[in-house]
Amino acid sequence: MVRLVLFDIDGTLIHTGGAGVAAFVQAFADEFGIRDGVERLQFAGRTDTSLVREVFQAHGVRPTPELFQRFFDRYVFLLEDRLHRGSGGVIPGVLDFLDGLARLPQPPLLGLLTGNIRLGAEIKLRHYGLWDRFVVGGFADDSEDRAAIAAIARDRGSRALGRDLEPDEVLVVGDTPHDIHCGRAIGARVLAVATGGCSRAELRAHQPCWLTDSLAEVNPARVCA
Repeated sequence: MVRLVLFDIDGTLIHTGGAGVAAFVQAFADEFGIRDGVERLQFAGRTDTSLVREVFQAHGVRPTPELFQRFFDRYVFLLEDRLHRGSGGVIPGVLDFLDGLARLPQPPLLGLLTGNIRLGAEIKLRHYGLWDRFVVGGFADDSEDRAAIAAIARDRGSRALGRDLEPDEVLVVGDTPHDIHCGRAIGARVLAVATGGCSRAELRAHQPCWLTDSLAEVNPARVCA
């Protein structure tokens, strides 16, 4: 039985209407005068820290901790502003799925497994009223590698539950091949949902345990049994 469900954020729980990408682009322009190529980055499934490192390296900026912090300080300010001016929202089916998990006879612990930095994740999910639904998480602050983030999120879930979790007691829910791969890396079950930028065919090629067009189509009891 699944005791911990770990959710990706962008494309799985919410769409921000482009607020995250716009904040990234503007932060590089404001803080470093970098205006070339940022909007062409492949954001889906990536970690914020790896994206910043890629831009720094492409433009000859030494990726020091101080410069990462300078970027993210500006980014989170812009992110909040863009969200308030944007047109995103919670993806249809998400609230019903979360409510369905909470109604199970033994509700699993809910957590996050995301490439967002923690503060970015909180700003996004608070804006859409979801942040308080999640107890634990792994974030881009923890590692640039999604598999490592998955292991960290699982371990935090284990500590919250007071025991080590078996691999098949963890379910990862995401919308990209990166989510499938990081779930597999910790031996978790994986539910892929085609609500982000990847098609069903793209996701199917990476062999998730379950594949759906929408969380509205998923019976929580079935994937957590």
